[in-house]
Amino acid sequence: MAEPNSKLRVELLASTPDPEGTIIKATRTCYQSFDKQNEASDEKLLSHLIKNNESPLEFAVFTFLISGISRVTSHQIVRHRIASYAQKSQRYVPEKDFDFVVPHSIENNEDAIKEFKDIMMQSRKAYARLLDLGMKKEDARYVLPQACTTQIVCSYNGRSLRNFLKLRLAPRAQWEIREVAVRMRDLVRQVAPGLVKDLYV
Repeated sequence: MAEPNSKLRVELLASTPDPEGTIIKATRTCYQSFDKQNEASDEKLLSHLIKNNESPLEFAVFTFLISGISRVTSHQIVRHRIASYAQKSQRYVPEKDFDFVVPHSIENNEDAIKEFKDIMMQSRKAYARLLDLGMKKEDARYVLPQACTTQIVCSYNGRSLRNFLKLRLAPRAQWEIREVAVRMRDLVRQVAPGLVKDLYV
């Protein structure tokens, strides 16, 4: 099956240096248990925190750049409140030739795809016409569709990130945000594998 959104890009812009080490150090500071520290006990401690007390995970922070997603998906992302966001502004950035995401559920339905693309073209024309008539971008944007692509930077601490991933990797999550979550999880695995190892089940 083709990838649902070929425009989607997810990049890990920054993370806490040694995220897992930082979490472990913060936790061992609480209990002054540095004398017990070794690779095996650190791994066991991280697993214990994930299962029983996720608050120390907040000492690690991850920042992502997500592009090529629809406004539908960006609105779902920002519902996760304990995070920081910066999104491409439709108030200041013109959208005359906006790109858009096509739901893969209609890609093989010729009539549906024609209807969908016709609406996208009508929105483009209406937006451009409103600008030509002197409307400000902040008002003309009201005719833009939710399929319009956007770009967003998101920062999460480890605990909030795991909450996001657990909810958005679930089969009930919508296909586009699930693909975002998969890519985020795979990027975190490169810098903090123990933090997400249980999310590959």
